[in-house]
Amino acid sequence: MITTYFSQLNIPISPEKLEKLERYYDLLIKKNKVMNLTTITDHDEFMRKHILDSLAVVRYFSFDGVEKVMDLGTGGGFPGIPLKIFFPETEFTLVDSVNKKLRFIEEAARELGLDKISFVHGRAEDLAHDDLYREKYDVLVSRAVANLSTLTELSLGFIKQGGLFLSYKGVTGEEELKEAAKAINTMGGEPGRLEKYDLPGGDDQRSLIFIKKTKKTPKTYPRKAGVPNKKPL
Repeated sequence: MITTYFSQLNIPISPEKLEKLERYYDLLIKKNKVMNLTTITDHDEFMRKHILDSLAVVRYFSFDGVEKVMDLGTGGGFPGIPLKIFFPETEFTLVDSVNKKLRFIEEAARELGLDKISFVHGRAEDLAHDDLYREKYDVLVSRAVANLSTLTELSLGFIKQGGLFLSYKGVTGEEELKEAAKAINTMGGEPGRLEKYDLPGGDDQRSLIFIKKTKKTPKTYPRKAGVPNKKPL
């Protein structure tokens, strides 16, 4: 069934990649019994709403040739782990503020034989001011649940000039893009295209927002921890 869904999104998938995605499902569901990683445990729904949704970006953008990608607020490893499986030569950094989730993902990545992948525990408001991470990434992806204005402030400080922020959104994507205009401009970005699609196998509407980083982010941003969420730009 899942291969049919990939076909409907025009995303080719090899048996080897599918096998690793299935193994990740098994590892996560096993760990989910003692740690809250996902509320979706049914196999087909998990593959649709986590795996397929993470990889839908491949329909519009290829990570081939991209050197460094950050997944901000990776949670249970999405979209970072599925994307890493699809693009093994690209270096991925998965970031989350919940350390125990990262430790599980790191262990699972080892079991899957994934390399060129690192895991960083911390808050974006702090990490984005660290020279190790500031403006070091070609692409940043995020499926985090915060509104786009907040996500833009948290994300663009990590991205190089000329780089790209890819935000996974639902039906509110178009409205959020309009509301985030000030944040995008303040952080040195330009609003790019928005792609809408339906997730195969249900009535789930999704959107992907592309924001290009055209200028350096002012040193004062992002603001202190908690402020971007409480008072979006």
